[in-house]
Amino acid sequence: MFQAVCGCGRSARTGLWADDGVDHCRCGAPGTLAAYARLEKDLRRREMLGGAGAILGMFAGFGLGPRETRAQEAERPIRLTNLRLFDGTARSMRTGHDILVQGGRITALPRPGQGPEDARVIDCGGRAVIPGLIDTHAHVTLAGVSQLAALAGDIGFVHLVSGQIAGSMLMQGFTTIRDVAGPSFGVKLAIDRGILPGPRIFPSGAALSQTSGHGDFRMLHELPRMPSTPANRSESEGVFAIADGVPEVLRRTREQLMKGASQIKIMAGGGVSSLYDPLDTIQFTEEEMRAAVRAAADWGTYVCAHVYNPAGIQRCLAAGVRSIEHGQLADEETVRMMADAGAWWSIQPFLADEDANPQPDPRRRQKQLEVSEGTVRAFEFASRHPVKMSFGTDVLFSAELSRRMGRQLGKFANFMAPLDALHLATGAAGELLALSGPRNPYDGALGVIAEGALADLLVVDGDPEAGLGWLEDPAANLRLIMKGGRVHKDMLA
Repeated sequence: MFQAVCGCGRSARTGLWADDGVDHCRCGAPGTLAAYARLEKDLRRREMLGGAGAILGMFAGFGLGPRETRAQEAERPIRLTNLRLFDGTARSMRTGHDILVQGGRITALPRPGQGPEDARVIDCGGRAVIPGLIDTHAHVTLAGVSQLAALAGDIGFVHLVSGQIAGSMLMQGFTTIRDVAGPSFGVKLAIDRGILPGPRIFPSGAALSQTSGHGDFRMLHELPRMPSTPANRSESEGVFAIADGVPEVLRRTREQLMKGASQIKIMAGGGVSSLYDPLDTIQFTEEEMRAAVRAAADWGTYVCAHVYNPAGIQRCLAAGVRSIEHGQLADEETVRMMADAGAWWSIQPFLADEDANPQPDPRRRQKQLEVSEGTVRAFEFASRHPVKMSFGTDVLFSAELSRRMGRQLGKFANFMAPLDALHLATGAAGELLALSGPRNPYDGALGVIAEGALADLLVVDGDPEAGLGWLEDPAANLRLIMKGGRVHKDMLA
């Protein structure tokens, strides 16, 4: 904030002297003070315009500046017609309906031709219309850069790349993501304010990890950690938060809630991308987990947990964790317990194939293969028990893989019917996101085409009932992308 002080030491804002309080000059005269006020106002205006211009200029360098979409008059309704409909809930395609959109929401599903006369009509050409896709395990700030850049590189660069990744996600049809580790609050704010295009973001903020856990990426030479030791880079930038003992877990949980987390993420077992935590390890005691669950519940939301092995999953269930992330090494009894507890299973098609996250270190690669071997079994167990499942990608450290999110969803059709797979990335995913309760950043149902739901719609070339291969080429096969009633892409004309 600008505050002028003349050579004699008098503050132009307060009119007070720095020494004897005697007026030796005219700096406190009304005319002088008015001139200072005009100067300060002008500087503030220039600062605001310059800052906004700098932000827009930076994103324009990535091709992410505000872009024109098809003109839409304020509050004028839109009617999509001549379509087949997958509503995100029923496992079948429907006909005989139009979709009426107004004010960012779906207002009705009238019979063809029965919408308002002043509606702008979009003819879908007999194509399928589905809800915008949801990725319930994403990392917008960690997906497009290398692990070294994410943990030690320039944080400004990381955030700029995350803006590019967000735009790519939207153009692949993902209108909403749940970000489950990383400093995504800034890119979320930029998207919500219309500074750049991207999906809605349900942020977890920094994932909580115990010392030596999946979120502890310190090198061995950084140990031991003493009370006076400052936070390391991944902690200070909000990627992870190391917490040991109930008081620290409470503190770190509450910090993420203060930042705006819609849910809390904990690391409850070993991981692939970290070096010092084998997959069979259980991380956080039950008391520590309960502390996070209790603190989240006090804010009306829930805890999700990274964990693969059965013992870790069972401890999470006992502590009240509502969403199990990954879980590919679960045995059948543990899957049954997940179903009985009503917990969600946010699972990914980890198959150690060309779409797997890069793991050049042989120790990490071995863990990746172990998880891959469990993936097929996990889907088999899930088919035998009514566990609630949702789709997630967990793309990390690869800009190339971040452009193939739909291809990951397509792999679910190897384990279930295509519409069942699509349901996991629409209606089911929206139900999981609703667990955030009052911490939900967005007012309205997601993942469904229903009256009152947020108007996130995709018009696709392809038959969702027959297969999901069309997801592999979103540039060609997504003919229209609408988020919140706004058209971001239109290839129907």
